[in-house]
Amino acid sequence: MSPETHLIGSWIIGAKATSNLRDCRLVALAGILPDADGLGLLVDWFTQWRGGFQTSLYAEYHHWVLHGAFGALLVTTVLTAFAKDRARVAVLALLVFHLHLLCDLLGSRGPSVQDVWPIYYFGPFSHNHMWLWKGQWRLDGWQNRYFSTALTLWALWIAAHVGHSFVGVFSRKLDAVFSGVLVKWCRQMPTGKPPVANV
Repeated sequence: MSPETHLIGSWIIGAKATSNLRDCRLVALAGILPDADGLGLLVDWFTQWRGGFQTSLYAEYHHWVLHGAFGALLVTTVLTAFAKDRARVAVLALLVFHLHLLCDLLGSRGPSVQDVWPIYYFGPFSHNHMWLWKGQWRLDGWQNRYFSTALTLWALWIAAHVGHSFVGVFSRKLDAVFSGVLVKWCRQMPTGKPPVANV
């Protein structure tokens, strides 16, 4: 699934299961950091644009370096070090990390039926224990679009009631503006209620 879907889904879990903004944002990060092993795509685009020697870092390393047990331990350890409630964040980080893997297993296929993304749970150290599902949805398939839309609507509803959103993972100032608009709209609705908590 797309990084945005991972972010929103993980933020929803963080918003529901943590008691402060920092821990909520750390849990949300745990849900998107597995895709850091796909940042080689930027290098691939640059080398393709420049011409000459071309790289294929995305194809070689995405779902190989951080999409497994090594990535789960690394991401959880680093994020837990910054948490207020470390035990809770550790458990939630492991949960959303593995939820990321499950979502990728369900919906990360390319355009052709053969373009399936496997997950090597013991990568980057071993090719053993490859997870593969041949019924994988296309990344741009209707299933992913509907699922992402439903998650986004749910996240916006939560944000309007708690006073912060997934935008805060990247910018607190932008989140204050974004969430402020959502809260205002919520209050203007006939059944609108003010935020119940500032998690």
